[in-house]
Amino acid sequence: MKLITDAFEGDRLIGFFLIKDLQQKIAANGSEYFDLVLGDSSGTISAKLWDITDEHKETYAVKKIAKVDGIVTLFRNQKQLQIQRIRLSLPEDDIEIQSLVQKSDVSREELWQELRMFLEEIYSPTLNKLVKTILISKETRDALTTLPAGMKMHHAYYAGLLEHIVTLMQSAMQLFPIYPQLNKDLVLATCLLHDIGKTKELSDPISPEYTTEGELVGHIVLGIELINEAAREVGIPSHDEELLALKHCILSHHGDVDLGFGSAISGKLPEAIFFHYLDQIDAKLNAMKMSFKGNSEEWVYSPMLKRKIRNLNRE
Repeated sequence: MKLITDAFEGDRLIGFFLIKDLQQKIAANGSEYFDLVLGDSSGTISAKLWDITDEHKETYAVKKIAKVDGIVTLFRNQKQLQIQRIRLSLPEDDIEIQSLVQKSDVSREELWQELRMFLEEIYSPTLNKLVKTILISKETRDALTTLPAGMKMHHAYYAGLLEHIVTLMQSAMQLFPIYPQLNKDLVLATCLLHDIGKTKELSDPISPEYTTEGELVGHIVLGIELINEAAREVGIPSHDEELLALKHCILSHHGDVDLGFGSAISGKLPEAIFFHYLDQIDAKLNAMKMSFKGNSEEWVYSPMLKRKIRNLNRE
């Protein structure tokens, strides 16, 4: 069966898809319809099911698997599937939900091994002990190695958070010789823990949703809470200079406060400034990569950048 990324305008797309989002809406003519996001192992596609019935409303929901037959159209330069036929998967279809989940291009096992190697590059006893204390929790470790880095914007796929962390550490290691004034231990610990709060903010790596904590507190504060708990557990005092520097880098990693992107404080350390831009590079380049994936158009819209971007390497 054709994958989402292999289908283009005018193509007929038939296959099994995971319902990742479903909203019931009313059309201009007063009829009801479903506005859906369907996913397979290659990515996601917006879809419409028009003139829905009470049976449709009772049958279809997020996280269910459906067999869909539809035509791919373009709406605002984005692919959209106009559903013609749909049914839920049956036991005899033998479809596993894992087969319909987009994953990192690198296996989570390989990424985890690389993260463990980078962990040994943190020579500060305080920071090394702090990171290991947080990662020793199976619940945290399982979430870290399976969750996406975000719902939609970047690394929004299975094990995307782990890929994001490892890519940041790889990039930092390449740049340290150019910027020898940076505290390597502090930067690597920030790479590892800057989004650790997402292990509490998001639930379910297959079809992630925000937890109540995530909605009300947010991943930056949740991450600081995890770090404070670990510091208390291993006896690191709250006024410890390395602990304060680490928390500063995390609290400022979304950029200057006046930008309004969620930082609690603007960066005041070289490592904080360095990490902010490193994080931005990886997030935005990944978002652009995902926008280009499965799209043959020269210009595509990037939700993260909120503008059209040009693909010079399209096939």
